[in-house]
Amino acid sequence: MHSSTHDAIAAIWRIDAAKVVATVARMVRDIAVAEDLAQEALVAALERWPRDGLPERPGAWLMATAKNKALDHLRHLKMQAAKHEAIGHDLEAREALVVPDFTDALDAARQDEVGDDLLRLMFTACHPVLPTDARVALTLRLLGGLTTHEIARAYLVPEPTLAQRLVRAKQKLRDARVPFESPRGEELQARLASVREVVYLVFNEGYTATAGDDWMRPALAQEAVRLARMLAELTPDQAESHGLSALLELQSSRMHARTDAQGRPILLAEQDRGRWDRLLIRRGLAALERAESLAAQRGPYTLQAAIAACHARAPTAAQTDWHRIAALYGELAAVAPSPVVELNRAVAVGMADGPAAGLAIADALLQDRALARYHWLQAVRGDLLVRLGRGSEARDAFLAAAGLAGNGREKTLLEERAAALPQRRTGPASGRSV
Repeated sequence: MHSSTHDAIAAIWRIDAAKVVATVARMVRDIAVAEDLAQEALVAALERWPRDGLPERPGAWLMATAKNKALDHLRHLKMQAAKHEAIGHDLEAREALVVPDFTDALDAARQDEVGDDLLRLMFTACHPVLPTDARVALTLRLLGGLTTHEIARAYLVPEPTLAQRLVRAKQKLRDARVPFESPRGEELQARLASVREVVYLVFNEGYTATAGDDWMRPALAQEAVRLARMLAELTPDQAESHGLSALLELQSSRMHARTDAQGRPILLAEQDRGRWDRLLIRRGLAALERAESLAAQRGPYTLQAAIAACHARAPTAAQTDWHRIAALYGELAAVAPSPVVELNRAVAVGMADGPAAGLAIADALLQDRALARYHWLQAVRGDLLVRLGRGSEARDAFLAAAGLAGNGREKTLLEERAAALPQRRTGPASGRSV
């Protein structure tokens, strides 16, 4: 097989896999079976396309092939177990039978309500019956198009562990008889929150990795941005879906400026804003405007996007509107209170009203058990203490943060910042700090 053909098939599959799995899942009502049948369609493409050339509409070819395999599967079920209802799950799919030139199948594939199927797949993969790590893995597998190996590598877990996690997730959905459908009413809002949370978690892990030697995992971040765009398109009247998309577009616009040539982190105030992606910023601002037009009260993702927009609009770090950012964090704390939000508010207040005001908020969080192992609390305290001229205390804070950091790049950065500050002096007799 020519590598160029293989690369083309891989690219086509990454784009169309979710649509194929979603459509087949509607037919067979089983995600595990749907994924297997979609993989069979991919195998057929790998066998035929290098020999016959790429079809005119490769995505439709994959869709039609997978649907025909689904029909074969349903017929087999009917013959083996007399499950007469199985073949009736998708009456219109009967029209997608294989013909020599695939014309009828292609027409049927184009007429499917792919958007609805993708939304059903999202709701199923992110169902609250699954633990969060399983939701994340299944979403990346089914909707992100990532392989088991890619997901395992991104989350630094052994591939067999990740594979078992996926198997258990699919089995749990089957055992719980989770319907392959889009919820309505109040359940829609609750389930949408789960979907958005998964996309948000995927992006955060890509934007700042919690462990390992790399500060960022761009592939994960890019998949999250793509999923957020998809979700916004599939739920056009949901303000927070657009808010999430806006947030991820704006945050990802800084990706190229966040590390130097050696992969070392560059903090926000020191980044070259000329390297920020202006197209992503425009997309983010447009999504934010859409989100704000849909809701009288901004939700947490929309508020975070508004904060990111303040940074995106500032030509330089010195021109950042920190008073507005502090006010937005105050609004966010009222809508979605959490210790991490309060810590971010401490940073903003420290920039708007001076480091002493920010440190007062940060120090109050030292008693919060939720932040006991959160290295950014000590890192923020270190920054504020440096600005107050309390170098030895700042050094202790940076060393404490480095001791808690799980990411190698962050740990090194914090240790370097500590090394640049004076050590605590000790008394000649007692050896105590003075």
